[in-house]
Amino acid sequence: MNEDVRNETPNESTSGPASPALTWPGAVAADGVWSNVAAHYGDPLREQKMLEDGVGAVDLSSRGVVRVSGPDRLNWLHSMTTQHLATLAPFTSTQALVLGPKGHVEYDLHVVDDGERTWITTDPGKAAGLAEFLERMRFMLRVEVEDLTDSYAVIGEPTAAPSTPEELRERGVIAWVDPWPRMGEDSADYSGGVEHPGADWAWREIVVPRERFVEEFGDRAPVGLWALEALRVNAWHPDGLAEVDHRTIPHELDLLRTAVHLHKGCYRGQETIARVHNLGRPPRRLAFVHLDGSGHTLPDVGADVTVAGTERPVGRLTSVARHHVDGPIGLVVLKRSTPVDAELYVGGVAAAQTPIVQP
Repeated sequence: MNEDVRNETPNESTSGPASPALTWPGAVAADGVWSNVAAHYGDPLREQKMLEDGVGAVDLSSRGVVRVSGPDRLNWLHSMTTQHLATLAPFTSTQALVLGPKGHVEYDLHVVDDGERTWITTDPGKAAGLAEFLERMRFMLRVEVEDLTDSYAVIGEPTAAPSTPEELRERGVIAWVDPWPRMGEDSADYSGGVEHPGADWAWREIVVPRERFVEEFGDRAPVGLWALEALRVNAWHPDGLAEVDHRTIPHELDLLRTAVHLHKGCYRGQETIARVHNLGRPPRRLAFVHLDGSGHTLPDVGADVTVAGTERPVGRLTSVARHHVDGPIGLVVLKRSTPVDAELYVGGVAAAQTPIVQP
């Protein structure tokens, strides 16, 4: 059964050293780019309930950590990303994307500034490429870029409490609070204004020196990646690796709501953002699926999605999990033309879809 639902993309490797928590009782390693952290600690369904109750923490030390310092850092990052960062206040969190020239998502950035340095966490295997890209764009600006993945780890916890100067001063940690699914200052909702299942989503990542990881993580109940994935999928929350491929544009995943400022000025890929938002609809759309749970296995991430009675794929399965209440669930990226009432099959398993991005 493939329940490690994080999608590994080609040419990526694990990020950072193996976590000490992999030696803890019950720990079972995840696969692919997440293989240096635990998928679960023996009871993934119970671990889901712990997160829902606001307790426990998830080892995310596969995530990359990049730090940018220097007086020009915010204006510089503002000029290269989809988000309005020029006036980002200290200890305020936001999400930003780095796009390719044609508007395809290249990097998903979790950003928080401490007043002197900007801290960025990004997906496993992505930090080195991000740091290299930023270095190429420095020119004569007063900025310094550091890939700190080997010296800092990331821990996730089910709270939306903002980061504070005291945490940084007393414990050496800074926290990024996930904005999902709250609308940004100048953003757009592609879900059609429906009641969002992620309305109660509360999540943050703390960035901690690796020498303090055991101290920070060890006094909490450990929760594995599978539990977090199930709750993420149930909250319609796209992931920077799982749902993104080489041709993803933000509109397809409803990422304009949290990661794109629509009137912030010029940046690479902005033309695609504006054109699709103002003149059309994205070629693909994200959808949530309930999967037939009568079998004992889940379809693999990457499995083709087909319409009943046809063989030609209309999309692919990007994330899959077992939810402690709703059973087998997943996220799929479909062709926009796929009817919302179509009877779908995912890797041969019957599936009922709920549109996230409206066609």
